[in-house]
Amino acid sequence: MGNVNGARVGKQLGFPARSRVGNCYTMKNKAQKSRKEVGGGRLGIPQIAKLAGVSIGTVDRALHARKGVSKETRQRVLQIAKNAGYTPNLAARMLSVGRANVKIGVCIPREPHFFYDQLRDGILDEGRRFESLGVEVLYRPVERLGVGEYERMREMLKTDIQALIITPGDPHCLGPLISEAEQRNIRVVCVVSDAPDSLRSSAVCVDPDLAGRLAAELTARFVAPGAKAAVVTGFLQTEQHRDLTEGFCCAFPEYCEGGKVVEVLEGHEDDDETFQKCLDLLERCPDIASLYVNIGICLPVCYALRAGGLAGKVRLVATDLFKEIVPFFEKQTIHASIYQRPYVQGQTAVRLITEHALYGRPIPSHYHLSPTIVMRSNLYLFRETRHLKPPHLQSPDANQEIASVKAVTSFDSRMRA
Repeated sequence: MGNVNGARVGKQLGFPARSRVGNCYTMKNKAQKSRKEVGGGRLGIPQIAKLAGVSIGTVDRALHARKGVSKETRQRVLQIAKNAGYTPNLAARMLSVGRANVKIGVCIPREPHFFYDQLRDGILDEGRRFESLGVEVLYRPVERLGVGEYERMREMLKTDIQALIITPGDPHCLGPLISEAEQRNIRVVCVVSDAPDSLRSSAVCVDPDLAGRLAAELTARFVAPGAKAAVVTGFLQTEQHRDLTEGFCCAFPEYCEGGKVVEVLEGHEDDDETFQKCLDLLERCPDIASLYVNIGICLPVCYALRAGGLAGKVRLVATDLFKEIVPFFEKQTIHASIYQRPYVQGQTAVRLITEHALYGRPIPSHYHLSPTIVMRSNLYLFRETRHLKPPHLQSPDANQEIASVKAVTSFDSRMRA
């Protein structure tokens, strides 16, 4: 890919429309008046039914996302309940309907495990929080992004899941299947990346355009005007990778006067391919000043910089954080990283589904997390590194040094082979 500078066409995000002010004001006043009438206590389903002018059964179905309620009635009931500060009595609900049965399928990649282990842990930990309410997580991963995901999702749709969490590597391929699931009333929440042309319920991720632009501004502060930069990504067909790349390429010339993105490398999340393509790039463009790696696989890029004698000289902005890259921060091979908070992404996806299934809360069409900048000064404040100690507080055989040696030895062995 050649010079990739240029304007980027903006996208309109489909956030749910807000209710009309007049209706909200009327409902809120009615709710407040009703609370006074019942002695200031908490409103229950009978009071909400009276305010909405419907039966108690209709309110129950609307609050718990059951069938048999029109869209307009459901929205009116939910708005009244919200304005009244209604919260369901979960103990009473469990006694009346028995143990809930919310089965959530999970289809995310295993590799690169540095990133997806954190995403998986967030999903499973949040699932365990709701186990007593009948929430069950069915974990069926694929090996890598975009590999076997269609077949695995098809298998999961044959089970009795009520919701699915998925990382779509090929959104064009998965889109029709995601839409089919939604039409069967199976809520689909995308994590890390998105399938925007499908009928999926939501996408939970760091805003990719914002993260790409943030990386561009950060990179521009590390280099001189007129600097050349390159982007290392995974799959440009993947929504997240493409948006991160476009955000960076659009913003870098804005923040770096005369700056230019000279190449975008697709490493397809493969260590060996990424290493070799980076090595070739450094040989072709010896004057390159910076690299932006917008996927979790940054170790091969570090090794390529080391092999080319450019470690610490070429400014490297990475993505995410795991203990194996800590030594590269300390040696200033990596100058900064844009942290995507994978654990929180996993937690959030489960929470949105569970609150929708148990309480009838609407699922937002997008849930964007704010990216976080990681540098040497705050390196040890994150979940992935909090158990490690800074170099001045540890012995020479500390955990991070051992991890680094193992990672380097493993990679070098494959390179020699």
